[in-house]
Amino acid sequence: MILKASQRGGGKQLALHLLKTEENEHVEVHDLRGFVSNDLVGALQEAYAISKATKCKQFLFSVSLNPPPRERVDISTFEDAITRIEEKNGLTGQPRAIVFHEKEGRRHAHAVWSRIDAETMTARHLPFFKNKLRDLSRDLYIEHDWKMPRGLMNSREADPRNFTLAEWHQAKRAGRDARDLKSIMQECWAVSDTSASFTQALKARGFTLARGDRRGHVAISPEGEVFSVARAVGKKTKDIAERLGGLDQLPGVAQAREQLAKDLSQTWQRLRKEAELQKQRDLAPLEMKRKEMALAHTQERMRLDTGQQQRWQEETKARAALMSSGVRGLWNRLTGQQALIQKQNEREAYFAHERDRAQRQALINAQLSDREKLQDQIKTARDRHAALLRELRTDQAQIKQTLSTSPVMREFGVQANAQAKVAPNSAEKARPDPAPTMQKRLDRLREPKPTERPVSRGPGKAPDRER
Repeated sequence: MILKASQRGGGKQLALHLLKTEENEHVEVHDLRGFVSNDLVGALQEAYAISKATKCKQFLFSVSLNPPPRERVDISTFEDAITRIEEKNGLTGQPRAIVFHEKEGRRHAHAVWSRIDAETMTARHLPFFKNKLRDLSRDLYIEHDWKMPRGLMNSREADPRNFTLAEWHQAKRAGRDARDLKSIMQECWAVSDTSASFTQALKARGFTLARGDRRGHVAISPEGEVFSVARAVGKKTKDIAERLGGLDQLPGVAQAREQLAKDLSQTWQRLRKEAELQKQRDLAPLEMKRKEMALAHTQERMRLDTGQQQRWQEETKARAALMSSGVRGLWNRLTGQQALIQKQNEREAYFAHERDRAQRQALINAQLSDREKLQDQIKTARDRHAALLRELRTDQAQIKQTLSTSPVMREFGVQANAQAKVAPNSAEKARPDPAPTMQKRLDRLREPKPTERPVSRGPGKAPDRER
């Protein structure tokens, strides 16, 4: 599994982020160790309070554990990986929290440690923790026979479209896919060798090259978001400057946004908004299914947990009844019978605990299978609309070029000069109007789609819930 880690502060902020249910369909606080509080927010606030007695600002060590897509990883595998992370980084025995998330048909975990040693009141040093986690990640892929990503085998072969959390949030604000955005920027970089060709390639895809306030060369998306060119294409700032030259000739961010707003014609804006509305209409029934499925899965897990708790209480009472008291209990202790009964009770309790965990894991795996089927439908709809928006931007760039070469500006995105009365020649009459081309893109979305089969779990997948 992929392991990503960071040293950080902000305990309460991290706890609230881990408990968010807006983006995660299921959130489970699996374990809290070494804290007085029994809730996640209180536990991480405890870590913050202890850190105030030291000079340490980044008093937390946070690790995310992401297994390969469509792999069914049980809790014991996650726990084993977390234990090995502790041992490699000298965090054994430190206060720790484990949280499980499920989103878009995938299950992953977050582990958070307090770095502050309560006995010495110093922060545990974490040298080369990224290299240690990379090596451990490789070991986990090999041990569990998972297909290892090429970038993990060789860092030089890492997927350049991979993105950070900040880049994902930025793409989300723009209503885009972060991987798609980085792919567009890298394609433009690959097909250009000068500043002019790179600028033209960006324009053809709706982006504007500009001068950033602090980050050198930046690209402005049609939505007005600012993206660092160096970060998007995976190059150093000096490499970007060598190919694109200085920043003096480029417009600032505010100026580029203003020019972009002028360039976006009213017709193209209308078509883009219509495409976005069509996307929302297409995704609305799938989003409804997603919410209904998440609610049904939550209720199913609650029923299972309730049944297991009741069964555990009944079995605990039955095991306790085997322990005699009084004179008989004294005799059993003297003869060693009490010790045998106690060991038998411990074995039965262990097997019951493992049985309940396996039963819950079976339910989770069945629900993940259902959720993956629905996610495939959602991804298909998103990809369809993403392709449409790319085509609309390409058409818009072609329209701008057509209008710029025409002696008489027609009424698509540019107001015609009321004083110009130059009659179009025969070549201009033969030129096709580009606006209908864009409209045809939207018409394709309105075509009836084949009926989708409902997502349902077949018989036999739900685990036995008898008490």
